[in-house]
Amino acid sequence: MDPWLILALLAMGTFGGFAAGLLGIGGGMVLVPFITMIFTARGFADELVVHMAIATALGVILFTSMSSVRAHHKHGAVLWPVVRLLAPGILIGSWIGPWIGKQMNTSVLAFFFGCFVAFSATQMLIGKKPKAARELPGRAGMFATGGLIGILSGLVGAGGGFVSVPFMTRCNVRIHNAVATSAALGFPIALSGTLSNMFYGWGEPGLPAWSLGFVYLPALAIIVLASVTMAPLGARTAHKMPVRQLQRIFAVILYALAVYMFWKAFN
Repeated sequence: MDPWLILALLAMGTFGGFAAGLLGIGGGMVLVPFITMIFTARGFADELVVHMAIATALGVILFTSMSSVRAHHKHGAVLWPVVRLLAPGILIGSWIGPWIGKQMNTSVLAFFFGCFVAFSATQMLIGKKPKAARELPGRAGMFATGGLIGILSGLVGAGGGFVSVPFMTRCNVRIHNAVATSAALGFPIALSGTLSNMFYGWGEPGLPAWSLGFVYLPALAIIVLASVTMAPLGARTAHKMPVRQLQRIFAVILYALAVYMFWKAFN
């Protein structure tokens, strides 16, 4: 790998790790479009490039979630009972998501990812207030919600924060607790989703050297180096300042990334 490529991957890891810690979004929504650009420029097979970007981003989240949740836990912000209720459904859904993604070709998957990024950016911009009387559902409802979060996260390579944070805030969980708890949920999402991508991508023709299923190990290692350093900084920042203004900034960036994924889908 040439030095410029290494620098680009380090920059991606820095930005994605900070976003993961700050907003509880896992960093995947930021990483996947950039990784797609780099894999395309490297000449990876067009029919595999988005699948590999999503799988590699999930692998990164496996490490950034551990790094950011440690910082959130020190502030006592992680709601562990909520994590325990959502995690079983998340583990099952995150395994199913990559299987669904494998059935899609690159164009469909890129379009689907672009839609979700644009939807998430809109959620950040609107910042809709929850209804005062709404509460978290019971055990069955939490299991079903966890399954939905897992499927969507495994499908698009994100840490689940784009669903779990709005879900929790609408159930009157404080935004800082929602972000911290979402960071903790990133680990089971990434663990199950990464293993699933390795399994379903195993032996796929056209994969480059140093791939483990759909996960491209060299990019994973370099991005992780930067992201695990920046995730705790993002988490500490989330507890020191209102995140509303930064959410708006990230929303604009996500819109730009969504446009790229739509372009990738139709070209």
